[in-house]
Amino acid sequence: MKPSTPHLEKILAALEDAKNRHFPGTYHIPRLWQDDETGTATVNPARYYHDILSRIAASPETPIVNSAESADDWTRRAVVYNLFPRLTTAFDHNRDSAISPEPLPGGFRETGTFLKSIALLPYIRRLGANTVYLLPVTTPGNQQKKGALGSPYAVKNHFDIDPMLHEPVLGLSAETELKAFIEAAHHMGIRVVLEYVFRTASVDNDWIPQHPDWFYWLDETLAETFEAPHFDQDTLNRIYEQVDKHDFTDLPQPSEEYRARFCPTPATVSQDTTGTYLGITGEGSTCRIASAFSDWPPDDRQPPWTDVTYLKMHSHKEFNYIAYNTIRMYDDALDRPEHTVTDLWDTLIRIIPHYQKTFAIDGAMIDMGHALPPRLKSGIVAEARKQNPAFAFWDENFDPSPSIKKEGFNAVFGSLPFVLQDPIYIRGLLNFLNKTGVAVPFFATGENHNTPRICHQFPRRNEGRNRARFIFALGIMLPAIPFIHSGMELCEWHPVNLGLNFSDRDRENFPVETLPLFSPAGYDWTEANELAPLHPFLRKALVIRERYHDIVSSGDKGSLVLPFVSSPDILAVLRKGRDRNLLFIGNSNPARATDGIMEFQAENLELMDLLNDRPRHIRNHKLEFRLDPGESIICELPA
Repeated sequence: MKPSTPHLEKILAALEDAKNRHFPGTYHIPRLWQDDETGTATVNPARYYHDILSRIAASPETPIVNSAESADDWTRRAVVYNLFPRLTTAFDHNRDSAISPEPLPGGFRETGTFLKSIALLPYIRRLGANTVYLLPVTTPGNQQKKGALGSPYAVKNHFDIDPMLHEPVLGLSAETELKAFIEAAHHMGIRVVLEYVFRTASVDNDWIPQHPDWFYWLDETLAETFEAPHFDQDTLNRIYEQVDKHDFTDLPQPSEEYRARFCPTPATVSQDTTGTYLGITGEGSTCRIASAFSDWPPDDRQPPWTDVTYLKMHSHKEFNYIAYNTIRMYDDALDRPEHTVTDLWDTLIRIIPHYQKTFAIDGAMIDMGHALPPRLKSGIVAEARKQNPAFAFWDENFDPSPSIKKEGFNAVFGSLPFVLQDPIYIRGLLNFLNKTGVAVPFFATGENHNTPRICHQFPRRNEGRNRARFIFALGIMLPAIPFIHSGMELCEWHPVNLGLNFSDRDRENFPVETLPLFSPAGYDWTEANELAPLHPFLRKALVIRERYHDIVSSGDKGSLVLPFVSSPDILAVLRKGRDRNLLFIGNSNPARATDGIMEFQAENLELMDLLNDRPRHIRNHKLEFRLDPGESIICELPA
C-alpha cells in the first residue's frame, strides 16, 4: 500500500541517511518549538527533524476533506497561522548572533525552510490553528532587489519555488519539500493557503524576453529619474470624485510629459552584463522595464517599489503608461475585451490550477486582488473552482462587502488593524458592520506583514502583550477569522515590512536592509515567554470561540451590538444568538487598570467569566468591574 505522504517519506529517507553522519559544530533549536518552555536545546539536526517528522507520519490521520463543507463553511471555521517560511522558522542555530543566508557546514540552513516549517506544524496545532497561510514561496528576482534575499513579492517565475526554502543536506528540490509540507499539514488536519502575486512581477521576470508586450517600458535615458506621476490638488479632487461615484469614463490622465517617458513594446529584448533587460523599439530607441509604485491614493507617500513592475493587462496605445487609471481604477475606454492581453490573462488563470494539481493546496490569498481587472479575477476564480469547488479565495481587500462575495471570494483582509489604536474608531467600525452586516468574514488581527506590529507600538513589552490579549479576545467575538501573524504570539516588535500606517520616523529607523521581508532575520523564540506567555491565552480564547461559533460567526445585521459602558477605555460587544447571547468586555488600555459599570435589565444574575474562570455578579441591574491593563471578560447571557 502506498503511503499517504510519499514526499514526506522521501524527506524521512534523506534524514535517515543523514542522521548518522557527523554534524560539524553545534545546532541549537528553540525549546518553544517543542513545548512552552523558554531557552534552547542542542540537538543533532538530522535526528531532531527525523524524530518530529516520523511522529507526524506515524500519527493517525486527521481528515480535513468534508464533501458537505463549502469554501465559505471551512473559511468561517478557519483559525489561521500566517507563516512566512523564510522568516518564521529562521533561527541562529549556531548561536553566533547572526542568521547566515548561506547553509551551515553540514548542509542545514539558518534561514527558514520547508523542513523546519514541517517541524513547526505540531506547534501551530498546539496554538489552536487549523489553517496555515503562506506568504509567496515563488522564486524572487535578483535585479534591483531589496535586502540580501529579495522580496517574495518580486516574483521572477510564477511557477518555480524559491530554492532558498529547501535544506541542501536533503538533496531534494524545494518543490518536493513543499509537497511534503502540505502532505504533513493535511495529515494533521491543517489546510494550506498560498498567496499569489498576479498584478506585479520582478523587473527581471522570466516572461520578459518572450513576452515583452506583457510589460511597461521606459525610455532608458529617463529610467533613472522615473517616479509616480504628480497630480495637482484640483485634479486629485476630480479623481476622487469620479472614483467615489464609480465613474471611470475619461478619468484624468497624468501629464503629457509623464506619458512620453514610456516606449512602445520593443521589437527585440536582451540582457546586459548586469542582468538588466534592455529593449530596442522598431525606431531604434533603447528602453528598460518600468519599476512600480503604490498607485492609490494617487498621492501615496510609500517609497517606490524598485524591484517590481506592473504587468500590462491591456494593450491600448493611448494608455501606454503606469498610473491609477491603467493599473487599478481602469478607464472605461481601456478595460474592454478588444484591449485584453489575452495570452497573459490565460497564463495567469493557469497558475493556481497548476498548484492545485501539483501541490494539493486548499485556497489562495490574492495579493492586490482589488487591482485586478474584474473579468480576469472572475476567470481566476472560475478555473480554480473547476478543479475543486471547495477551493477558498481570500482577497487583500479592506471592505467585507457583498460585491466581494459575488466575485467568489470567501474572506478579506479587512480594516481591523487600522482602527485598533482608538476605541472610538473601533466602535465606529463595529457600529457600521452591525448596520450593514458582514457578507464575508475578515481577518481578526491587529497586524500583518505590511502593518506595524502590535508590540511595535508600545515601548514596554508587557504593554504590547496586554494590547495583544485585548485585540485577540475582541477578534474571536467578531464575524471574522482568528488570524495569528507569526511572531504575534511571541510579542515580536520589529516590522516585517514598511507598508501601511508607518511614519516617516519609522522609515528612517528601519532601513530596507533591516526588514525581514527582504533580508535574513529571525524571531525571539528563546525568551518570548519569560513574561506572561500568550500561548495559553490564545488557546483558551479559541476554545471559547469554537464553543460559540454559531453566534460569533454570524454576519447578520443587528447581531453585533455595542452596549454602553461607563469608561471610554472599556469596549463592550454583545453578540446575539437564537437562544443565548455572548458578551465581551475589554480594557483597551494596555498600561492602566480601569473601572467600569454596565447596566442590565436583569436585577440580579451570576455570570461566569469564561476567559478568567471566575464568577461575575449583576446586582441591582449593574455589573461593576475592574479590569487590569488589556484584560477582557467573556460571558454567556440568556437571550
